Amino acid sequence: MDINELILYEKKRGDCYRLLSACFYLPKKELFLEEHLFKNLSTILTSICPEATIFSAEMGESIHEYNNEELTVEYAKLFVGPYELKAPPYGSVYLDRERRVMGNSTMEVIEMYREKGLSMDEDFKELPDHIAVELEFMNYLIYKEINTCMNSKPEEVIEVLKYQELFLKKYLGAWVSNFSKAIIENSDNPFYINLAKCTEVFIKTDMDYLSETIRRNAFLRSV
Repeated sequence: MDINELILYEKKRGDCYRLLSACFYLPKKELFLEEHLFKNLSTILTSICPEATIFSAEMGESIHEYNNEELTVEYAKLFVGPYELKAPPYGSVYLDRERRVMGNSTMEVIEMYREKGLSMDEDFKELPDHIAVELEFMNYLIYKEINTCMNSKPEEVIEVLKYQELFLKKYLGAWVSNFSKAIIENSDNPFYINLAKCTEVFIKTDMDYLSETIRRNAFLRSV
């Protein structure tokens, strides 16, 4: 794989994180369909994580079974409350012993954002370790990686890849399986069930990809 092929692959990785992130905000069925979100996601996954494609395809099919209000009700039941969150979308609930929001791991995630020059917008209502935010952060790291590579700094690319791997291993990738399980156990909605499965499979595959790429120093050898 030459450097141009690697950059294309990285763009696809970033797009997967971005598209999955969009699905974990309040549902916007018409926008999802207008933007061909599920078709685009499936097309990308076919080439970088084919085992997740069946779930993205099912998402695209099942969303037609519900109107936006029905999807919003299910979203609230799983991720918002008001009484009990069936599948809390916050990393600290799964990673910290206290199983509460804004725990120690949340503070660590905030510090990782700051290290990369990011801060939470004051108007943004979600917590820093919300699943959608962490997925967006991975997309941002990949975007930075591609820019670094295009600026002919392959040695620095490996460092960015290592940062991605660290973030997945210590945070997002460490709690996504339990989060996915909570969705599957507490929902009979095929859209959210398949979203959970798709996200978990993709992240696990991506962790393996990062580990192997770093081990082989693929970027360094391709320049």
